Amino acid sequence: MTRTAIIAAMPAELKPLVRGWQHQRSQGVDIWRRKFDHGEWIAACAGAGVEAATRAFTEAEKGGDLDAVISAGWAGALREELAPGQVFDVSCVIDARTGERFLTACPPSDCWLVTLSRVAGVHEKKRLAETYQTSLVDMEAAGVARLAQMRGIPFYCVKGVSDGYNDQLPDFNRFITANGQFRLGHFMVSRLYRPWQWPALIRMGENSRKAANGIAESLLEFLHERGRIRQA
Repeated sequence: MTRTAIIAAMPAELKPLVRGWQHQRSQGVDIWRRKFDHGEWIAACAGAGVEAATRAFTEAEKGGDLDAVISAGWAGALREELAPGQVFDVSCVIDARTGERFLTACPPSDCWLVTLSRVAGVHEKKRLAETYQTSLVDMEAAGVARLAQMRGIPFYCVKGVSDGYNDQLPDFNRFITANGQFRLGHFMVSRLYRPWQWPALIRMGENSRKAANGIAESLLEFLHERGRIRQA
């Protein structure tokens, strides 16, 4: 049986894709499954960051060896021309902490991504763009890439732009717990006293939903009826 795993951080990133799939929660990880005669798709998310992605990966492979893994979800733009809501196949992932580079099985392109240990603000984005010459930044892809490499399985990366290069957004890092969970309630209460930030947050929400829909469409183009990855 062919098993393909899709690893993301937040359920909202996967919502358009996994609609109608079987859902369960195990060890703090949300897991969705869609089975076929000779295959299975498994989508999992455990929160933001490499450690959370590792937990999601571990739960996804409990049912058997994986034949391919995809890091999917939202990312910040590191180039002005990348519009929020757009979706990209990433050809190389860089771990900002270690400097490691992981080539993906996606078609070669100039869309590279750097994985950071925190949400990148506008000033951090400018530094990352200059240092790594990448297009996108996230918090999980390098962790998923490393696990795939250790197991010798193909690694893919599909990311949707949730926030633009120059977008001025609140500091989300204060609301992410040690295990990668976003404290939405605390964040929303804190925004009640900052109404000037509401328009930017509304735009980000709209862009994130658009990106999630695009990610689902892109992934379904990759996956054929038996749950395998169609080779480029």
